Amino acid sequence: FTKVGMLLMATSKRPPANYFSSFSRGKPSLVSKACLSTAAAGGMKPLNQYSTISSSDQDPTRRSGNYGPTMWDFEYLQSMHNNYVGEKYIRQFNKLKKEMKEKMMIMINEGSEELDKLELIDNLQRLGVSYHFNDEIMQILRSIHLNASSGDSLYATALKFRLLRQHGFHISQDKFKDFKDEQGNFKQSLCKDVKGLLQLYEASFLSTETERTLESANSFTTSHLKNYLNNQNGDGNDLTVALVHHALELPLYWMMLRVETSWYLNIYERMPNANPLLLELAKLDFNIVQATHQEDLKNISRWWKSTCLAEKLPFSRDRIVEAFVWTVGTIFEPQYSYCRRMLTKINAVAVVIDDIYDVYGSLDELELFTDAVERMELKAIDYVPDYMKVCYLVLFNTVTDIAYEVLKEQGINVIPYLQKSWADYCKASFQEAKWHFNGYNPTLKEYMDIAWISIGAPMYLVHAFIFVTNPITKEELESLSKYPDIIRHCSIIIRLADDLGTSSDEMNRGDVPKSIQCYMNENDASEQEAREHINLLIKESWKLINTGLHENSLFSETLIGCAVNVTRTAQCIYQHGDGHGIQNSEIKSRISELLFEPTKISIP
Repeated sequence: FTKVGMLLMATSKRPPANYFSSFSRGKPSLVSKACLSTAAAGGMKPLNQYSTISSSDQDPTRRSGNYGPTMWDFEYLQSMHNNYVGEKYIRQFNKLKKEMKEKMMIMINEGSEELDKLELIDNLQRLGVSYHFNDEIMQILRSIHLNASSGDSLYATALKFRLLRQHGFHISQDKFKDFKDEQGNFKQSLCKDVKGLLQLYEASFLSTETERTLESANSFTTSHLKNYLNNQNGDGNDLTVALVHHALELPLYWMMLRVETSWYLNIYERMPNANPLLLELAKLDFNIVQATHQEDLKNISRWWKSTCLAEKLPFSRDRIVEAFVWTVGTIFEPQYSYCRRMLTKINAVAVVIDDIYDVYGSLDELELFTDAVERMELKAIDYVPDYMKVCYLVLFNTVTDIAYEVLKEQGINVIPYLQKSWADYCKASFQEAKWHFNGYNPTLKEYMDIAWISIGAPMYLVHAFIFVTNPITKEELESLSKYPDIIRHCSIIIRLADDLGTSSDEMNRGDVPKSIQCYMNENDASEQEAREHINLLIKESWKLINTGLHENSLFSETLIGCAVNVTRTAQCIYQHGDGHGIQNSEIKSRISELLFEPTKISIP
């Protein structure tokens, strides 16, 4: 796939199989020639060949992002108090956890109904407590996988398919052939089985790029579930209506885990067959985990205040809470506090740098900053404009602090790999800035070759690898620095989700065209048609991720989980607009429920 003309396709058509592999399949650096700064293109200049730019040397026209102040200031964050850190809650939780493990072992040993086991696993996952029962869950699923059954309902078949595939078991789409007619279409008689349709809909999102049965299942179920909602007149008090509406907004497989837990706790409590033990366990776990997250946030807000970045660079977004939410979405389990805190630092610095490139910096200033980041040398601070110095120093100190901890604990130098990830991020951002200043409208392919890197996800995941991997090997670092497929496909989705949520506001402030505008310009399409096409690209990228998950990987399940989970987080953050920069009511409510509002529970 080399011809840009092949991008000019109707939104109703599926992109060709190699459409996504065209994005940045080039040099190992995965930054195209167009992305290289003048300094980098012929090798970096000696520092003494650069002149410094002070705030008094130039007075370029500065744009504004018009970002409002943070909704959660330092004093609020430091005043948070959570009762669920007390010993009595931990003791009660351990008691409930032990009881649940005993009940699961009884199910395993006494041969409970297969569907009961599957529904328990599904509820454990949606309620956010499955990480406490990984061994028991895998034992149950291995047994189910080995003892194939037939004649199950659509509901049971689809639930089993989804859970087995999600946990890495091989299971064929042919499991659904009994629900098709002689023409190979799903039977129309299924349209009244709303419970079965909903499970088939959720299962269809685990399809790979060649599974046409699951693709057909997705179209079939989406159509009939929408018809169901229309016929119910939006009765939000009906549990089935609520479940269907929630799924059609964002499928379970694409949903940020903690957002799903927060929502499903309220749904599960209303179910007539809810397990009281599981409900109490899940509520208590949610509050205990939330207390851990609050301690993380207190810690990171103190660091953020100490950097003075919000004070020194008032044009940038003061969004430390939102930066932390991304890390909660990436890896929420309590034992990963260090990872969340460090990734939040990375996020916060990246947001400031993004605003420097997108909003404030002149082209000359940005070239100097890009070169300084490529060098990652302390003396380079003397060659960037005054307002950039504090940001550069915070970045330099953060990277070297991380590298020091890794060297001390594991004896390996990760600075070259961290440095490259930041350099790639800045070079991609610089290329977008050049497009803006030159008034250039890129093609969709040109844009995506740069934008999947400028979104910051490859850099973020390189750091995530450092924080969750012990021991770290040189082989892994070398492979990671080339951004393997899992990172590339996840980054594409994050970029496209960001564009869907933010492009309208960014275009209003004069930013470079995003994927939506690129498609509109190339195809003379309406914004609605462009959005449909971008949503199609997201769906196809998920299929590529699913395909890759079936292949052997050099990297740990934990890192792969981080990559998939940050992708889910992006789709939640940008679900109702710019959930990071513009603090609308939906994102405020969602963050408050995640971080600041314990679920109601009574313990004697």
